[in-house]
Amino acid sequence: MQKSLEVLQKTFGYDEFRPGQAEIIDGVLAGQRTLGVMPTGGGKSLTYQIPALLLAGTTIVVSPLISLMQNQVAELQLAGVDATLINSSLDFATLRDRQWAMQQGRYKLVYIAPERLEDPNFYQTLLETDVAMVVIDEVHVLSQWGHDFRPSYLHAVELIDQLPAKPLLMALTATATARVQTDLEERLHIEKKVVTGFARNNLILKIEKGLSDKEKQAYILDYVKNHLNQVGIIYAGTRKKVDELTQYLQAENIKAVSYHAGMPDQARSAAQKAFLYDDVDVIVATNAFGMGINKTNVRYVIHATLPGSVEAYYQEIGRAGRDGLSSEAILLYSPADIRLQRFFIDNGQNDDAAYRQNEYQKLQEMTNFAATQMCLPRYIMQYFGEDMADCGQCSNCTDQRELVDVTEEAQKVLTNIYRMTQTGHQASKTTAVQVLRGKLPDKMAWTKFDQLSTYGLMAKTTLKRLNSFIDYLIADNYIQMQGEYNSLSLTDLGAQVVKGQQEVRQRQASTAQNYTRLTKVVGGALFETLRAKRLELARAAGNPPYTIFSDQTLMELSLKKPQTIEELLKINGVGPVKAEKYGEIFMEIINSETEGSEEV
Repeated sequence: MQKSLEVLQKTFGYDEFRPGQAEIIDGVLAGQRTLGVMPTGGGKSLTYQIPALLLAGTTIVVSPLISLMQNQVAELQLAGVDATLINSSLDFATLRDRQWAMQQGRYKLVYIAPERLEDPNFYQTLLETDVAMVVIDEVHVLSQWGHDFRPSYLHAVELIDQLPAKPLLMALTATATARVQTDLEERLHIEKKVVTGFARNNLILKIEKGLSDKEKQAYILDYVKNHLNQVGIIYAGTRKKVDELTQYLQAENIKAVSYHAGMPDQARSAAQKAFLYDDVDVIVATNAFGMGINKTNVRYVIHATLPGSVEAYYQEIGRAGRDGLSSEAILLYSPADIRLQRFFIDNGQNDDAAYRQNEYQKLQEMTNFAATQMCLPRYIMQYFGEDMADCGQCSNCTDQRELVDVTEEAQKVLTNIYRMTQTGHQASKTTAVQVLRGKLPDKMAWTKFDQLSTYGLMAKTTLKRLNSFIDYLIADNYIQMQGEYNSLSLTDLGAQVVKGQQEVRQRQASTAQNYTRLTKVVGGALFETLRAKRLELARAAGNPPYTIFSDQTLMELSLKKPQTIEELLKINGVGPVKAEKYGEIFMEIINSETEGSEEV
């Protein structure tokens, strides 16, 4: 533990470990196959980078994206650590040189994609390298019950297990439900699991419901204009919507770029680079963007389309506030988004019935989240098998709209579902709505649902209102969905409502948008001057600005104004290598600005 702490302080410039980091490090150094589940931005990278520096030999990091490798390697090299990557972007001569250097033990960390292990030439190099540890990052993609399942990871695990050196093994993820954790433990023969919790207290969650596409565009434009010079990610569900939204923002002089899989590789790479290097403020993207992006100063993430699962949503919003400063995640939800996500599931490449049904269930959980009135972070914690007190800052916790008694309306819906299930037939959400509105199609006449006393009971209620109301009743646990066809039935709470033993109260529909600029940058003019110098140095070195110092480090420099290297090393995020390389440059600016303000 003491040696790990010394590396943390001397190499990376941090005084103490975050929750769970030391436990994960101690587990793997004790020889245990270790699974770490930590929130996005919780410091997962350090849990393997520190053991890698303490172990004799090379650590192989299996990572899903080239962008992740490039950023991690750049940060490590700036901290004075010998690290490299091997992937498809390298020419033959560079690949050969790096593999030879691997065999010679020149690198402490080598980042690879899982498919690289299947290359016989590289695998032979691996057999001839002193491999001390193998790290599987974003390991949830190894489980078909997790989101973004990648079969190539399964074969990678087999190849890792066949290495004669029997290296230590660590697996890391930010998004794993209890079911996924159990699956990973079995597949990887995990001996120690560390789950630090999923809470992100600096991330404020908000949901705006029922907006049309035009209303979503207007909301996003207003929000971005209200947060000028702050960095944000906007997720849209299709490539077409990404391009439309980007053009809409650009026409309003917003520095924005598109990113999606339909763009040429070169254009996609240029867009990502512009975002990472602070050349643009906003990137509009499909879910093809983001995994492994470690840009620390993202202040907001807006979802213009409902994601397909709570896991995907949680990972995507986790790209905001990695520096620990207050940030926002805003979901713009409309029922039409559900049809789009069902289309993606129906037309996906995986035809396994159990897998597809699991995807439908995940989508329903995401829909429930969008409809709930409970604390939003608390809902997510419960989804991942944990609990917490209400956050007091999400849009539900701060909602001042009047609570309206909708018990009578709820009793009609719930009684209808009960009567439908008593016939012995399944009550799907679609059919329940048709029965309540008195519009059962002819092809469903065999069910005799049109003979129920509840048939047409809510004929005057609009289709939109009835669908969203049932979503709300599901989200707040009055109705449950079960089975292959997501049939509806009452929960114990729902039964109490039918019996008149429980009231149902719902917030009135929102009529006004309300947002305030969230993060106040401390440090004033000095912070802006330091940020400009950081950008200049980063461009000269060909690295993203945050790899030099995070915004949080710059703010601390602006407030504490270190005058000596010793004082500089007490700033979080400043290690000896960075202090030596950049210390005099930044302290000269601090001294100059300080003297100037004193003269005034």
